Amino acid sequence: MDSRVIAELVVHLGRIASGDGLVEGLTPGQWAVLRYFARANRFSRTPSAFAAFHGTTRGTASQAIKSLVAQGYLLQTRSDTDGRSVRLDLADKARAMLAKDPLEALARAADALPPGVRGQFSNGIQRMLGHLASETGKPPFGTCENCAHFEGDGCCQEGLAPYACGFLKEPLIEEELDELCINFATGKAVPPRPPGVGAV
Repeated sequence: MDSRVIAELVVHLGRIASGDGLVEGLTPGQWAVLRYFARANRFSRTPSAFAAFHGTTRGTASQAIKSLVAQGYLLQTRSDTDGRSVRLDLADKARAMLAKDPLEALARAADALPPGVRGQFSNGIQRMLGHLASETGKPPFGTCENCAHFEGDGCCQEGLAPYACGFLKEPLIEEELDELCINFATGKAVPPRPPGVGAV
């Protein structure tokens, strides 16, 4: 298939999934904010990280975030280490709202794909995102397990956490491994987890 056609299909898919107007009282932009903070790890729940992820200005990102803080969807906490920065977390109200996310229709469409096709599609999209991030100079967000900074194999050693971020020198818990991170660096294959770890 022609690469231009693929690009147009990706854009069209995203446009249909996000919709044009209000859904449950939120704009497509506000839904994007909630989705990001639902998936971002504790190091990436800041207005600047959201702006980088969505390729928008900090001013535009701040306005969208402020409206959701005012409506009680996001909780804002001052950083203990840097009084100028804030961390944003989802309120229970936002978690309940995400159950009605219009993106669920797209998730169901992805779920209808055969498992092998789904894996190939996911890998292809991730490679496209990485290439686009490199070409445009934007940070390549990703998750811990295929990050060059990821350390650990899930086995507990005396005095050490089973997983850690080598970039920030911070321990990680298993639940954080699938969350988005602004400090992501490409270049590491996904390591195998010990039997039973991460199984659902």
